[in-house]
Amino acid sequence: MSSTKVFTLEEVAKHNSKDDCWLIIGGKVYDVTKFLEDHPGGDDVLLSSTAKDATDDFEDVGHSTTARAMMDEYYLGDIDSSTIPERTKYVPPKQPHYNQDKTPEFIIKILQFLVPLAILGLAVAVRIYTKSESS
Repeated sequence: MSSTKVFTLEEVAKHNSKDDCWLIIGGKVYDVTKFLEDHPGGDDVLLSSTAKDATDDFEDVGHSTTARAMMDEYYLGDIDSSTIPERTKYVPPKQPHYNQDKTPEFIIKILQFLVPLAILGLAVAVRIYTKSESS
């Protein structure tokens, strides 16, 4: 009866070079050192995913079923999930409340339009009135 080895993030993080590269994917630890040269995306992709939970990095690429099957030969053990820091969920910054009515601004905009229009109307009325009196 074999027991599965459980690693901490600190232990796995020490293996982050071309000569010794471990990854955490899906709660499992893999020694991918021998696979670095053969990885289609290059060794830099794998090395940049060390010392952290690389599950999202792995899933985002959309690996084939063949690639997933190959992982078994690199499996070392499981990760102690309590040693992986919780991912903080993105919270957008608070925005000031948007006042859709904008009542004061709306009244000002109407007045900016209506007052000159009223002055123009008054000027035309005075012109017409004075023209009709002089004739």
